[in-house]
Amino acid sequence: MSLELKDLSSVVIGAAIEVHRQLGPGFLESIYENSPRIELRKRGVVAEFQKEVRVFYDGEMVGLHRVDLLVADQLVVELKAIKAHDDVHFAQVRSYLKALNLKHGLLINFATHPLTVKRVIAPTE
Repeated sequence: MSLELKDLSSVVIGAAIEVHRQLGPGFLESIYENSPRIELRKRGVVAEFQKEVRVFYDGEMVGLHRVDLLVADQLVVELKAIKAHDDVHFAQVRSYLKALNLKHGLLINFATHPLTVKRVIAPTE
């Protein structure tokens, strides 16, 4: 299924809303990391879960990121179950975007009511 980024974001947000509607806040982050897999699959969206992304310096690996969701090789999605988003969470998504050379991400918090979704754009260099 090939979707434009805007449509892809809408499908991911819709899936997150459905997970939040069914589960509500109150679970550990791992529950919210696993549940969207089912909802996205039902919607026909290809996503990689806990995608490992290696970071290199001068040809040598210097770090490893684990992205909660990489959707259709276009959209980074970081899933949280926290009281509130903090600057460090936005920096985390921007770091993933840089490592993957992508421009757009979503930061989704399942611990709030209603569900909190923030768009994250890679900084221009």
